[in-house]
Amino acid sequence: MSNLVDEAPGAERVALRAGGRRTVRHRMSRRGKKEAFYFWLFISPWLIGFVGFLLGPMIASVYISLTEWDSFTPPEWVGLANYRKALTQDPVFWKALGNTFYYALISVPLGLVIGVWLANLLNKRVRGRKLFRTFIYLPTLVPLVATAMVFKMVLAPSGPLNDLLGWFGIDGPAWLLDATWVKPALIVLSAWGAGAATVLLLSAMNGIPKELYEAAEIDGASAWRQFWSVTFPQITPVIFFNLIMGLIGSFQIFSQVYILTSGGPDNASQMMVPLLFREAFSFYHFGYASAIAWLLFVVIMVFTLIAFRTARKWVFYETEVR
Repeated sequence: MSNLVDEAPGAERVALRAGGRRTVRHRMSRRGKKEAFYFWLFISPWLIGFVGFLLGPMIASVYISLTEWDSFTPPEWVGLANYRKALTQDPVFWKALGNTFYYALISVPLGLVIGVWLANLLNKRVRGRKLFRTFIYLPTLVPLVATAMVFKMVLAPSGPLNDLLGWFGIDGPAWLLDATWVKPALIVLSAWGAGAATVLLLSAMNGIPKELYEAAEIDGASAWRQFWSVTFPQITPVIFFNLIMGLIGSFQIFSQVYILTSGGPDNASQMMVPLLFREAFSFYHFGYASAIAWLLFVVIMVFTLIAFRTARKWVFYETEVR
């Protein structure tokens, strides 16, 4: 073994010998050092942005959540008091959490169903389907603030929607002023942006081999059976992607609530992000707001992990062998 160390070429050096094994550490050539230098140089803007605008604020928010801080005076350490306040003393927190659950568990499946339905319709050979695809995706290009302002007029007590219901003899409710109807109104607004999911699902449907449909037709499968046995399994990865992104987005809903209802009436539409925004920038309870943010992070992580754990039972990949 000592001879191996003594006879090692200049580019190699025996760094460790233990139990009859040795580790050879290669010296980086001049070209390798140059490539490493340029790698870190070109990746440095992303690293600086990640540390300065994501990792750094995240670490700071953990510390702030353990303090009482109004941004004007030095933070005062309170430990887990903010978390105890949210979980045991603040009924608005639990109401906002329940409203967020209600919104997420209805709006996300509804958006997926609408997206799959529209994509399946647009996947058929009909005249003008390119124009229909454009119209369906167009709402996603409209800024969310503008969309919320339009819906605020549409959902007004004397707005177009209630006028339309009046033609059929239905007395429409005050959508945004009634605690019973305010969350369904927000869910309807969420369905307005189903065009993004539709485009992804349509792309997945276009990638399904035509031979699978031809084989299904030979076997006598109906259009409904072809959808469930051929189309749906092939697009489950895209459905899963939209599910994860929809869950994360629905738990972080903010603009619609802030513009349309500000959490009212009587906190009936209060959600988690508007609540922490109010605690931070209206009441200057930055420590408590940071604690709410981390509790929301835990909730999102739990639901995301549940989705990933259950995905194996219904998500099918083309190259996967089970």
